[in-house]
Order: sequence, then structure tokens, then C-alpha cells
Amino acid sequence: MSFNQQQQEEEQQYRKITLSRVHSTLGTLTQRIAERFPNSGLAKVSHELELVCAESTDKLSRIAQPNHWLRGLIALVIVLGIGLVCFSIYAVDLSSSHFKTSEIVSISETILNEVILVGAALFFLLTLEARLKRARALKSINELRALAHVIDMHQLTKDPTEIGEKIDTASSPERGMTPYQLNRYLDYCNELLSILGKIAAIFSQNLPETELVKAVNDVEDLTNSLSRKIWQKINILQLQYGRQLKEGKAPVDESCIVQEPLSD
Repeated sequence: MSFNQQQQEEEQQYRKITLSRVHSTLGTLTQRIAERFPNSGLAKVSHELELVCAESTDKLSRIAQPNHWLRGLIALVIVLGIGLVCFSIYAVDLSSSHFKTSEIVSISETILNEVILVGAALFFLLTLEARLKRARALKSINELRALAHVIDMHQLTKDPTEIGEKIDTASSPERGMTPYQLNRYLDYCNELLSILGKIAAIFSQNLPETELVKAVNDVEDLTNSLSRKIWQKINILQLQYGRQLKEGKAPVDESCIVQEPLSD
């Protein structure tokens, strides 16, 4: 391999998302979550997302490959359709001089209708493979959209204001995390949402169709919206903990990094 070819390959790897590297990053994140929060629901969700990422590799490979069996069947139907039109035209004896004007119009309309029907059938068949691939990609993107909501559900009850003194009810969720653990938990949710958006983006990268790109943009808008909500919780957690720590109302958690608001 020449130096220029190697340089071009190195440049190309930063111009597109590589699913194998996304899967490697996700595997590391799953391990981090499992080590800090063993047997947690978030660790199981991360593992499930890892499986979806691995399945996406096979799905993208199948989508990229041409469907030769379908193409052969389409070609056969096209040949039969064109042959039917040609046979209809050939069957009309245009050499006869006994045609009336009304008969000529009727025959012309029949032939025109057949041509239109065959043309519509050709368009349907020629775009069939692309539509099937798009449907498979959209199904995978819908799975990722559902997983984004599942990740959001796992941080739903993580209340950053429940630090120090708190009054629980019989139905209150169990909150036994330290401020640092809660900060890490929310940060892990953000990382999962970010990686999920990257997996979705790979589908539109490999199949850049308008409908598919729109679906991917919707998923990215969803993950960004959920991430902003989580970052608000992290900001509240850090400010709330710092305030209560100064007032002596919060347990000392030296591992929790408290960020003070910046002055203008």
C-alpha cells in the first residue's frame, strides 16, 4: 500500500461514523456502568443497546448488498410486461382499410392504457428494492427511538433535590445514591443517549434517502432533548449539593465535584 493510499484511508476514517468503533465505545461504557452499578437496570439497558448495535452491523450489511433474486424476478416481470405491450400492438392489423375512426380511437386508447399500466408497474418494480431496504432501516431506527425512551425512564425518578433531609411516602422510589453516584448515573444516561444517536446516524449515512434522513434527525432531536433535561438535573445536583454542604445540611461526599456558577 502506497503512502498516499494510507493517508487517504486515515483521512476517510474521520469523515464517516464507523459502527465497529461505536460498538467498541459502547462496550467500554457498558463495562463502566456494570462496575459502578452492578445488576442495575441501566447496565441491562446498556447491554441491550450493545446487542442492538451488533445487530445493526448485520442489518447494514444486508441493506448494502444487492438482492439478486429480487432483481432477477423484477427483470422477468419487466420483460413479460414489455412483451405483452408489443404483442398487443402487433395483434392489431393496421393494414386493413376498413377501420372506422371510432375503432381507431378505441384501439389507441387500449394501447395507451396498457402502456400507462406497464409504466406504473415498471416504476413500482424498479423502486421496490429501495423501498424494502428503507423499510428495514426505518424499523431499526424505531427500535432505537424506543430505547431512547427506555433510557429516559431509568433517570426519571433520579431527583437531584433529594439530598440531605427528605420526607418519603409509602410509594416513594428508593434513593440510596450519594451525590457523586447520582452524578455518574445521570452522566451515563447522557453517554448512552449520545451513542444511540450515532448508531441511528449510521443508517442515514449508508442509505441517504430523504425519509430515512428525516427519521434519523427526529431520533437525534429526541436524544438531544432528553440530554438537555438530564444536564439540567446534573447542574441542579451540583449546585444543590454545594449549597447544602456549606449550610451543613448534606453529608460530605468528597468524590462529588461541585461546580459553582460562573460570574458574568
